[in-house]
Amino acid sequence: LITTFDEHRVSPNFKFGVLCQKDRQLTEEDILGNNEESEEFKEFLSILGETVQLQGFTGFRGGLDVCHGQTGSEAVYTSFRGREIMFHVATKLPYTEGDPQQLQRKRHIGNDIVALVCQEGQTPFLSDVIKSHFLHCFIVVRRIQRQEETGGAVSVTAREDVPPFGPVLPDPPVFTDFREFLLAKLINAEISCYKAEQFSRLELRTRSSLLENLQAELFTQGLRGPSEGSGGFIENFKRAIRVRSHSFENLGVPRKNASSTSQKAKVKKKRKKERKSLLCNGNCRRSPSNKTALNRSSLSVCTQPERRICDEKQDWQYRKYSDLLHMQKILIFMHKF
Repeated sequence: LITTFDEHRVSPNFKFGVLCQKDRQLTEEDILGNNEESEEFKEFLSILGETVQLQGFTGFRGGLDVCHGQTGSEAVYTSFRGREIMFHVATKLPYTEGDPQQLQRKRHIGNDIVALVCQEGQTPFLSDVIKSHFLHCFIVVRRIQRQEETGGAVSVTAREDVPPFGPVLPDPPVFTDFREFLLAKLINAEISCYKAEQFSRLELRTRSSLLENLQAELFTQGLRGPSEGSGGFIENFKRAIRVRSHSFENLGVPRKNASSTSQKAKVKKKRKKERKSLLCNGNCRRSPSNKTALNRSSLSVCTQPERRICDEKQDWQYRKYSDLLHMQKILIFMHKF
């Protein structure tokens, strides 16, 4: 429980949106309405990961349908440093004729926290083009030609309350091989976005709820005590009492052997007369016959301090009663916990 509470923010899976912005596209409708994938965009997707068939896919699906094909037939997936990443590629999500907003696509990309934008042209990308309460960061990649090498220029834009995150962009921010940098930047971007005001409030509420559940579960376990068969102290204590005595009704004289009853009775009667005549002179009080009235004050005690003696029967009864009474008090005390 404590581990679950402590690690509820740590997720091994991530999902990111991927948009393609062609030249002269400035609106959300234009960007989400792209259907054709250019060779440049396909090459960009191959850098991110591999194209997988969603039908029957067993990895992290990122909210995509892997049974009925309602979110398209393909997606881009990869694993990076022990983390699974699913990309919501706009051109691979279902396209709806007559819907300028393309809600089937925006339903997934608009609920992502970080999105990648692949630019095909010189048209600048504005972060407020895609309307969303969840999107907090955009990483924009634009292909550039350097002499005989082809590289990509990377830029990052995020909301003001998102703390800075690494890895730091070089100067100039141009890469020929940027897969490692790009995936690390995406993961760190999402983790950093959780510290923004909107997500931090949700996190605080979630942690408070988890803490309350943890406290309630531990309190319940404390009341239940050790599980059955665990050999806990309370269970062992109950078992010891059951073995030691079946009932308080058994208090009294120990069982006698039938074969020597008459002989022992005569010897006992003779000894009793001798004690009465020699030690107490008949001044001892008799112990009560009612066992519930048996206590220290009612034990047979000689009125002469110099000749004080306890009858064997009374002493045995008192010791057994006192022992069981003491153990019962301990058991009642333990039940409170």
